[in-house]
Amino acid sequence: MPMRRLPSLFVSHGSPMMALEPSPARTFLAGLGARLPRPRAILVVSAHHDAAHEGGRATVTVSPAPPTIHDFGGFPDELFAMRYPAPGDPALAKRIVELLADHSLTVSADPERGLDHGAWVPLSLIYPQADIPVVQLSIASNASPEWHYALGQALAPLRDEGVLIVGSGSITHNLRAFFQSRPPIGAPAPAWVRTFTDWVADRFAAGAIDDVLHAVERAPHGRDNHPTPDHILPLFVAMGAGTEAKGLRARRLHDSVTYAVLAMDVYAFGEEAAAV
Repeated sequence: MPMRRLPSLFVSHGSPMMALEPSPARTFLAGLGARLPRPRAILVVSAHHDAAHEGGRATVTVSPAPPTIHDFGGFPDELFAMRYPAPGDPALAKRIVELLADHSLTVSADPERGLDHGAWVPLSLIYPQADIPVVQLSIASNASPEWHYALGQALAPLRDEGVLIVGSGSITHNLRAFFQSRPPIGAPAPAWVRTFTDWVADRFAAGAIDDVLHAVERAPHGRDNHPTPDHILPLFVAMGAGTEAKGLRARRLHDSVTYAVLAMDVYAFGEEAAAV
């Protein structure tokens, strides 16, 4: 029996404290797994796995037992004690290498790297049993939005093979603005955050792929929300994986903010997004 095609997802992972602190985004992600067909494996493209090689180069994890990486500091001991012991999937990693090579996209295998918080924090909420194999693929922050979109397009066949493709970044990510004011978790978003996220949602509704790819330059307050590109690049990979012959179908599954400046939008892409 053929596997049911899965949508691709973009998840705003926010602060690592989402693993512990109540928030609308945490509640949403905790219920998301039940809304999706169960995947046989998960591919996460995380903003915190950045292989910024000249010209763009992807790096994929091949460990059969990827460790949990606590790639942050200054948080409670309870967070550092957390583990997400999902198995890896070397066969899927090999398949990813093949798909990218078929599209002349260079990829290298990393046998030691584990899952950073951009992967394990949201997955610990979506699939808390940690019983689905996970492979992680890097961004390359010195490569273009179009390169990341092409990366997603090359990976699109995985959606027919039971693999859930998840881009994990943040629809807004200005940590300087956060540290300047240190707003409480439930503080409302300023206009410069909401204007940007609403513009992106509008461009998705219009199917304007090129506008979204260049949201940092074209959207109001684009650079205020993304002083660096790393946290928006996983969005472009998820978009590419969800683009089909009829174009891009995007569904905004969730929008909220934490700490005023971290918008927590979640998107699903592909015809299957309508069922999520």
